Amino acid sequence: MTRQQRQILVIAILASFVAFLDGSVTNVALPAMVAELGGGLGTQQWIVDAYLITLGSLILLAGSLSDVFGRISVLRFGLIGFGITSVAIALSPTPEFVIVARALQGVAGALLVPSSLALIISAFRDAAQAKAIGIWTAWTGAAFLAGPFLGGLAADYVTWRLVFGINVIPILVTLWMLTRLDKSVDSKSGGRIDVLGAVLGFLGLGGPVFALIEQGNYGWGSPVVFLPLVLGLLSFAGFLFWQARAPQPMLPLGLFRIRNFWAGNIATVFIYGALSLGGFVLAIYLQQVAGFTATFAALATLPTSIANVALSSWFGSLSGRFGPRLFMTLGPILAGVGTLMYSGLGSEVNYWTQVLPGVVVFSLGLSMTVAPLTSAILGSVPTTQSGIGSATNNAISRVAGLVSIAMIGVIAGGTIDVGSFQPLMFVTAGLLFAGALSSWLGVRNPAPEAVAAAS
Repeated sequence: MTRQQRQILVIAILASFVAFLDGSVTNVALPAMVAELGGGLGTQQWIVDAYLITLGSLILLAGSLSDVFGRISVLRFGLIGFGITSVAIALSPTPEFVIVARALQGVAGALLVPSSLALIISAFRDAAQAKAIGIWTAWTGAAFLAGPFLGGLAADYVTWRLVFGINVIPILVTLWMLTRLDKSVDSKSGGRIDVLGAVLGFLGLGGPVFALIEQGNYGWGSPVVFLPLVLGLLSFAGFLFWQARAPQPMLPLGLFRIRNFWAGNIATVFIYGALSLGGFVLAIYLQQVAGFTATFAALATLPTSIANVALSSWFGSLSGRFGPRLFMTLGPILAGVGTLMYSGLGSEVNYWTQVLPGVVVFSLGLSMTVAPLTSAILGSVPTTQSGIGSATNNAISRVAGLVSIAMIGVIAGGTIDVGSFQPLMFVTAGLLFAGALSSWLGVRNPAPEAVAAAS
């Protein structure tokens, strides 16, 4: 690895690390945020979903921006925007200010991950590229591992504001490193920006999500809910219509003719929707109902992150030998069983007997699922389209989480308490079981000769 390649790898890791870190710390900090600023379940939903709306709707567009303006330029702009919005959230005087700043942070976050990966792909080739992406994946996985724990410590012993303010340090380091990078890696391959697709995609996501979150306040018959819902659905239909005809679409619909790509992404909708829903609800329930501190609530699910880091590579290797279908079926089933083991929790919770057994089963199932799922999807697309295939799957997983969190108010009736916790866990488990069923019915293992050639 050359000096420049090491620089690029460190820059890519640091730039993506802050985006993944903010995605994993927020759930743990939510109770402390609303306790200080005010608000209820709807506010907590919006703090999470405002970020996911802009991130999910713009992450595909970010690839086009990198082509037109250059990877370093887009990455620098994303880092500056992420830093400014992080400081704004840390200084927020009201929950409404937090929500707006989170939405703008999602815009900046959408620029970070695709540009980081594009830098790696441009600087490394063949086996070195695979190794570099593996290192990048391990470090971004560490963000998910460390995020909730750091967020819990900050919320309990300092302030939740530190969770966001601390982003400035790695951002400044990354911006400094970018100034020392050879400009030759900042290639511009041309292309056009699909502005219409971006607008339709944003409205298609934002309208229905707004309706799902606010229906508890206004009712389905209110124009405040009904009109955004209709506008959003029409915009989403327009987005699909335009993507089928656009000269350079954000989302190449032709990819969905590939069986494992469409089947894997259907499984992604169910599985990642369940992960976002279950993670959000459990983090809030353990604090607001069971009385756990933010730190203890983060530690409660730490085995999941540890197991995912420790076992994902092994299950990925097994998937390469035996095919992903079995693992993508058994994994979500185990995770669903683990989720059902939480469903009997009351206001008095014993972690060791009532939470940890479910966490262990859930962790094993999730570890069995993630790498085979990614392998099935990305292994099914041509190498020349691996970038857009990855971005599409990333966007779908974000949107699935966005919608599932927006649905909480419909399921829970406006609050997360003992009465609503069980139905929420049932829905989470149901989504995981649906992911298992769609994997078994839809995914196909590669032909034996293809597996042998790959190994």
